Amino acid sequence: MAQIIGLPKLSPTMEEGVLVKWAKKEGDSVEPGDLVAEVETDKANMDFNLEDEGTLLKLLVAEGDTVKLGAPVAILGETGEDIAALIAEAQAQGNGQPAAAPSPAPAPTPAKAPTPTPAKAAVKPAVAKAPAPAPAPAPAAPTPSAGGRLLASPLAKTLALELGVDLRAVQGSGPGGRIVERDVRALAGAKGAPEPAAVEAPAANALAVVARGPVAVPGKSDEYVDRPLSTMRKRIAERLTAAKRDIPHFYLTASCDAGPLLAFRARLNQLLGGSGKVSVNDLIIKGCALALRRVPEVNAAFMGDAIRYFTHVHMGVAVAIEDGLVTPVVRDADLKGIGVISAEVKDLADRAKHRGLKMHEIQGSTFTVSNLGMFGIDVFQAIINPPEGAVLAVGRIRKQPVVAANGTITASDRMSLTLSCDHRTVDGALGARYLDELTDLLEHPESLAL
Repeated sequence: MAQIIGLPKLSPTMEEGVLVKWAKKEGDSVEPGDLVAEVETDKANMDFNLEDEGTLLKLLVAEGDTVKLGAPVAILGETGEDIAALIAEAQAQGNGQPAAAPSPAPAPTPAKAPTPTPAKAAVKPAVAKAPAPAPAPAPAAPTPSAGGRLLASPLAKTLALELGVDLRAVQGSGPGGRIVERDVRALAGAKGAPEPAAVEAPAANALAVVARGPVAVPGKSDEYVDRPLSTMRKRIAERLTAAKRDIPHFYLTASCDAGPLLAFRARLNQLLGGSGKVSVNDLIIKGCALALRRVPEVNAAFMGDAIRYFTHVHMGVAVAIEDGLVTPVVRDADLKGIGVISAEVKDLADRAKHRGLKMHEIQGSTFTVSNLGMFGIDVFQAIINPPEGAVLAVGRIRKQPVVAANGTITASDRMSLTLSCDHRTVDGALGARYLDELTDLLEHPESLAL
């Protein structure tokens, strides 16, 4: 019997997703566990697998569409079944317009929209040199809308801003008249619209000019460009705002002698030869995991009416990607060797940057390490990743003068460690005890291998 298939929850915090690509087409048979689509969530691109069998009778959303959690995306049944009533039901639920038939034009991808040329700051204060805004053309063929809202894919909206195209003048060719990427490019090409170009900005505003903008857009303000939030950036904004507002953060900073750690890393990499390199961050992850074993009260989460103490140490590792931040998880890091942790972190970070992580690889962490040392940052304070009770922020290693026990001043490799604590779970003395244990481990790194 035919059934409507809704968009499942593919990440712990997912509320909507962008259907990036259909792996199956209408008429294809599906077996339990088959991949049917790739979906961009707030965390990464996830595989959408079906656990039912049958035939995909109808695809209800097009590639590039944003779909709410649980909204209809397809109809699965047996070949020849009458699904007219199910199509009507899916459309009534929303996000249920039948997907457009494949066309020779390339399908929009979430890859890269045209990147503006870096802007130049004017030498003398002057008005920004940009084409005079042309009057917005009257819409030749208004695109169908729902409740007065233009129907356009997120990629089409972003591209319209980049190319200076008025969406009201675009005739949509997507499902239900939705404007898609090819429609915006077609109108821009017909008008001879140039690719996004650099503008000269006043010297007073030079700091606001970065490699990817701002760009003067005809018909828009020449002082700024609004780019729609991606699914990931939107969710980051929501979660971090809630975390900073609802969690009583306090911060503890300690300075660590990183000289022994650097020497230990050099010896490890000499032993490894060309089979891989261990990073300082790999050693810090191992040290944090062992310190949580020594001070298990920090490996905890506030649950409202109880404090949950975790029996496993699962380390989250903050990884910066093009559109935000993801935190893949190294499970049971306290039980793994340094070489295993190093290889696992490299694999997770590489797949994170290509949005190839699975749901189980980005959830379940009990403590997180965020390291900005490689970007030249000395000290910073990280926001706690709920429901964890703490996060460690690691600064760069740099030479600093240190007064030795005999009163002489020597140069020492120092590294800052800042622990952000949830005061509901981790008190000041407890957090200080954890930092003391971590510092001891990092200053005597041979203990990391025990």
